[in-house]
Amino acid sequence: MENNWKGIEEALTSKCQEVLGRKKHHHKEWISRETLDKIKKRKEKKTPNNDSRTRTEKVKAQAEYT
Repeated sequence: MENNWKGIEEALTSKCQEVLGRKKHHHKEWISRETLDKIKKRKEKKTPNNDSRTRTEKVKAQAEYT
């Protein structure tokens, strides 16, 4: 059953990409590439803080973030 589903999923995905093409990420022309890179880096730094479950983990992640 699992193999059948994987085959169907792969066929659908490849056909959709062939017909529709890959999704293109457009950014606003007034936002520079450097700004987008800084936003991405900040988001990556914030992720451990947001994923922390306990207070001690949050304190440790916050210390690394700043």
